[in-house]
Amino acid sequence: MNFKKQEILISVAVIFIFTSSLIIYLNNILLDNFLFLKEHKFLFSTILIIFFSIIFLTLFYPLLSNIFKNDLDMGKRVKTTLHELNIPSSTIKLNIQLLKKDLYNDGKNLKRLQRVELANENLIKLYENLEYEIKKGISKVDFEKFSLIEAIKSSLEKFEDIKKDTKIELEIEDVYLNSDLNGFLLVLDNLISNAIKYNTKENPYIKISYKNGILSFFNKGKLIDAKNIILVFDSFFQENSEKTGFGLGLAIVKEFCDKNKISINIDKNDFGNIISLNLKNIKEP
Repeated sequence: MNFKKQEILISVAVIFIFTSSLIIYLNNILLDNFLFLKEHKFLFSTILIIFFSIIFLTLFYPLLSNIFKNDLDMGKRVKTTLHELNIPSSTIKLNIQLLKKDLYNDGKNLKRLQRVELANENLIKLYENLEYEIKKGISKVDFEKFSLIEAIKSSLEKFEDIKKDTKIELEIEDVYLNSDLNGFLLVLDNLISNAIKYNTKENPYIKISYKNGILSFFNKGKLIDAKNIILVFDSFFQENSEKTGFGLGLAIVKEFCDKNKISINIDKNDFGNIISLNLKNIKEP
């Protein structure tokens, strides 16, 4: 049973219990005020409860059936679509590997093929993110134990080709976290992407550090305007309209952090911006 169904059933159960309690209360009132009912107290109470139950089930059963049926149909369609989306990417990846062998000595075409390979890897990553978002919406996401430093290194690997001459310094006290790994990697991807995108053109620099439960991302660049510090977490907001993108990165970060009780803090110094995440609530003892 997925998380959505559990929420619906819990809500219905709460309504049922509340209404049943109300019926029992009214039953007691009626019995106290109408003496002739006391002679058939048990029978009267049973009839009242059965009558209420029939009405309740008559009203709610069609609604619940449609919700569960639609949820089941959507789940099947999603799984089928995701499977179909994965097939062409896997086919491209396999053929790229075969072509790289044939073009081993052809430097020019090999570089072109490598660009195609990178584009395909980005498509695969988008597919994985889409799969994660859809699964998150229709079922409960499982938590797992993972290494912070390994998660950061995994995220940094995706930016090897676009970081150019950006210097990235790591100062990480390695710990283990217990959370939604895919969601946490999305947070890292968005924060690192922003740190690269909004860095200075001259001697770009990023520092990722972890100490005493606080994970910080520093990047040199234009300071965030004080009036926009809260707005930057809104969907589609972009402080610099000249930059590419849709302004969703920090909104994704905020959503994950809110769900996992991770506080976010934005600071500034004379050189750039610092975004800090308090990971104490997901840190393994």
